[in-house]
Amino acid sequence: MLQKIPIRSDSAFLVLQLSHALIYPAKTHPDVVIHGIAAREKSKAQAFAAKHQIPLVLDSYDELVNHPDIDAVFIPLPNGLHYRWAMAALQAGKHVLLEKPSVSNSDEAEALFKSPLLQKPDAPILLDGIHNCFHPAWKYFMSKVDRNTVKHVKHCVSIPKGLIKLTDIRYNYSLAGGAIMDVGSYGLFAIRNILGLEPSECEQCTVSPAEAPADPNCDSKYHAKLKFPNGKTGEILGDTQAPILSFALPSLEVWHEKVQVFDAELDLKNEKFMMRKISFRGYMVLTLWNSVEVEDYFEVRSKHSGQVIKEWTVKNARSIHTPRDAGIEGPGEFWWKSYRYQLEEFVHRVLGRPGDGVWISAEESIAQMKVIDMVYKKSSMGIRHSLGHQIGHQSIEP
Repeated sequence: MLQKIPIRSDSAFLVLQLSHALIYPAKTHPDVVIHGIAAREKSKAQAFAAKHQIPLVLDSYDELVNHPDIDAVFIPLPNGLHYRWAMAALQAGKHVLLEKPSVSNSDEAEALFKSPLLQKPDAPILLDGIHNCFHPAWKYFMSKVDRNTVKHVKHCVSIPKGLIKLTDIRYNYSLAGGAIMDVGSYGLFAIRNILGLEPSECEQCTVSPAEAPADPNCDSKYHAKLKFPNGKTGEILGDTQAPILSFALPSLEVWHEKVQVFDAELDLKNEKFMMRKISFRGYMVLTLWNSVEVEDYFEVRSKHSGQVIKEWTVKNARSIHTPRDAGIEGPGEFWWKSYRYQLEEFVHRVLGRPGDGVWISAEESIAQMKVIDMVYKKSSMGIRHSLGHQIGHQSIEP
């Protein structure tokens, strides 16, 4: 069996994240045993282990990643600690499921995902945990996207003030905190994945610093615009301390160009056009609720005058929770979270079994951190720094 372990639970929010991302998915997977846990304060690890029937509580992270009975580790630590402990686990020959964003910056991403430890024939598996793309709702949504004609993608998220405490590690600059590093990374991944392209430029990034006692070098609100090849654009807007009345479920909106479509029944004097908009509501809370709405606007024009003769809109909305809902093959239940679908693919890779083809490659993980760096460089805050560990042959200080 694959023995898989969480290694930190330093706050109430992280404990909740750990439960959703690992405990509940693992308990339903026949090939996964949660064998051990460690935390900075052993008493916290002991309390968590007792609650979730985890048999082994280790004294340190070092002891955990080197334990002979552990095959794989889950790392939900603060962003600034990802690189160090992912490398330590890989050096110990452990497979690693790494909470997103994978590391603090693109230098760390290059060093981690291009590590010689991952080039050996029997190399451990390393996965950047961008969990949403493993859910069948994402697959259904992407089946409605025409990359050739997409012109603009927009991602919005608004989290009510107080849900993420201002003392949370997400607002600790030394640990690579910031809203763009957290919820903003979902939007940047989605835009890149939808377009199938990398941005050529971040033309705008305005940020608002988090209020005290949070670190003022950490953003709590952001708005960034990116340019992509072929005139395509992307936009992310987020607020992690929003007024309660402005709360809205996370959403993605995709606008396509107007294109001419063939219609055999159409008079030869006229021509038909279509423009598509796709709205993906609840994109980050897929199990709770989601809706993929496809809105196709049609018009018939006179070839001679260009006048619109007829126009209409066709709408279709679906909520997707299982592969069956999306019309595809594969295991899944209504209550499976995106983390559970992600775990399925991680286990397949570790055990050498064929999965459904969804994976986050090393190149994808590196590109994701390059874009996050690009956005932060355009802001007034700059990229997130490393914690002074060795990166490749260079020591990078915080």
